[in-house]
Amino acid sequence: MFLLHPPEVRELEVFTRMPDALRRREPSAWADANRGGQATDSFLEGPVFDKAGNLYVADIPFGRIFRIDPAGAWTLAAEYDGEPNGLKFLDAHTLLVADYKNGLMRIDVRTGTVAPHLQRRNTERFKGVNDLVLDAQGNIYFTDQGQTGLHDPTGRLYRLRPDGQLDLLLGNVPSPNGVALSPDGKLLYLAVTRGNCVWRVPLLADGSVAKVSQFFTSYGPSGPDGLAVDAKGRVLVANPGLGYVWLLNARAEPVAVLRGPAGASTTNLAFGGKDRCTLYVTDSTHGSILMAQLDTPGSLLHRGPPGA
Repeated sequence: MFLLHPPEVRELEVFTRMPDALRRREPSAWADANRGGQATDSFLEGPVFDKAGNLYVADIPFGRIFRIDPAGAWTLAAEYDGEPNGLKFLDAHTLLVADYKNGLMRIDVRTGTVAPHLQRRNTERFKGVNDLVLDAQGNIYFTDQGQTGLHDPTGRLYRLRPDGQLDLLLGNVPSPNGVALSPDGKLLYLAVTRGNCVWRVPLLADGSVAKVSQFFTSYGPSGPDGLAVDAKGRVLVANPGLGYVWLLNARAEPVAVLRGPAGASTTNLAFGGKDRCTLYVTDSTHGSILMAQLDTPGSLLHRGPPGA
């Protein structure tokens, strides 16, 4: 990669750390399959903010959703038999969850009640859904990653319309992971973890996609995971294998690198704070939430269908 200007390098700071009392020191099927069986007391993902400024995160191996208040205090919002990953709000009180084990699920954060939203496609189970994002019309874009990779490039990107129609947009992805939309909703960015890259997916007026391209190429042992977009349309990429967050301009050139502490696994990210200029990052290795103050707010996230 040739860069005319080297990126600014900044350190991510710790905002809060999961209290020891909430850490689970016990085996899990998820850790056996995804962490080589090593002890994993938590694995944080899917950060998203409610309108009151509370941050919600998922703990994949133990089926837990946590609420973190603006002061950094943790409470358990829900716990169930699942493997929750990506989170987005459908309305003020309903989280939509990309659950690897169960498909798309809904959680009422007031009560912790969990209900199915979409668990199967034509009675067939998903490979293992991972992340999701909603557009202004209430369409839900979500990734079906499973254990795909370069050895099995059959991961999928779906769109679930408000009327229930499910569209398969891509079926050839080696490990589709995070998803984010451009501010105008015309482009979808897709993290391709085992391909160590981010794809650029144009969303056409007729509902199809075409001329999908590779936007950014990373390196290292584990590729891009969670994505976000700021109000300028710049793409932020959580890269767990490096412990970085890349901040990319329109040419996919890194203009900044936000670096986590030694051994960090920077899995996903969300904008928060009163001006949405604070970036919060899940560090899954240490069970921490990292943060950095940026000069541009995050692009507004959409919720359910208009009027819902």
